[in-house]
Amino acid sequence: MSNAKSETSVEALFKPFSSKNLEVANRIVMAPMTRGYSPNGVPGEDVAAYYRRRAENGVGLIITEGTLINHPAAGASPNWPSFHGETALSHWSNVVNAVHEAGGKIIPQLWHVGLTRKIGDLPNPEALPIGPSGLNLSGEKVTEPLTENEIADVIAAFAQAAADAARIGFDGIELHGAHGYLIDQFFWDRTNKRTDRYGGDLAARTRFAVEVVAACRRAVGAEFPIVLRFSQWKGGHYTAKLAESSQQLSQFLTSLVDAGVDVFHSSTRRYWEPEFEGSELNLAGWTKKLTGKPTITVGSVGLDNEFGSSTGNTAKPSSLAGLLERLENEEFDLVAVGRALLADPEWAAKIRDGRTDELQDFDTNALRSLS
Repeated sequence: MSNAKSETSVEALFKPFSSKNLEVANRIVMAPMTRGYSPNGVPGEDVAAYYRRRAENGVGLIITEGTLINHPAAGASPNWPSFHGETALSHWSNVVNAVHEAGGKIIPQLWHVGLTRKIGDLPNPEALPIGPSGLNLSGEKVTEPLTENEIADVIAAFAQAAADAARIGFDGIELHGAHGYLIDQFFWDRTNKRTDRYGGDLAARTRFAVEVVAACRRAVGAEFPIVLRFSQWKGGHYTAKLAESSQQLSQFLTSLVDAGVDVFHSSTRRYWEPEFEGSELNLAGWTKKLTGKPTITVGSVGLDNEFGSSTGNTAKPSSLAGLLERLENEEFDLVAVGRALLADPEWAAKIRDGRTDELQDFDTNALRSLS
């Protein structure tokens, strides 16, 4: 992938997007990226300014970093933002206002990390991590499986967070069902060995997510957008697969659509890679084809090095030609940009205005920047 200026028109990226439940000024989405700048779980003025800068520079839709639902084992750092309690929520309201004033739209990513959390992690060291079968991503037993009553409590916490998002003015929600976190641990056969109604084959393993989506839908009503982020890969397990074929992917997606998902955020590390043999469609492309729902693609957009690679701590700008061709062909609807926007708050404006020679390189210092 070259870092030379692409001759392909970027017009497709800047067309408005409209669906039943979501309208966005353009196709650029800021991908959720955890930074840990919310002391005691409260996002301050610097967080509001951080998101505002992206909105005023042309990002149509911002998905916040992961925000923790009201469960003691939801997170693993006191600096990750909470999405419960009036102090944190009032500060999130300030973030929403800042983004709206800049002309953007914003949704929170609602998150529970499940058994990626270690025993003793802050902010609640006394709380044991939880998962469907008590197994971590390596398949090792850490704790006891969740009871059905405990599952019901977690579902209620997701629904309450959704209701709060609608109440304080967000434009929708995203449920984090990817990368080996709690919802994804129910999806994956390595971490879900249950023999009750929350376990079984791939379709059966969606039940927890289906109940989360349905509870959120009841909490927010028919018109409030619900996005579900899902992935094949898991943290540290980049070759993992939920679905080995398009037929299996269809079985996985069907009940999630029925439950009320409006948009699927199909997370891959390299957006240009085909998902299954015999087709050039990526995961977002297959998801749109199988469900008819709008999809967001993501995976090293605008950079020459994929996330999670051995050299992925640094990356240079690269051509968008292949992405634009797929977008023009309506393979997917929206494009989530991660590290490129983390490094350069003006990325979207520079792409729009043809200032590609001004694009910034990415390195891990961007994670420690307040800009």
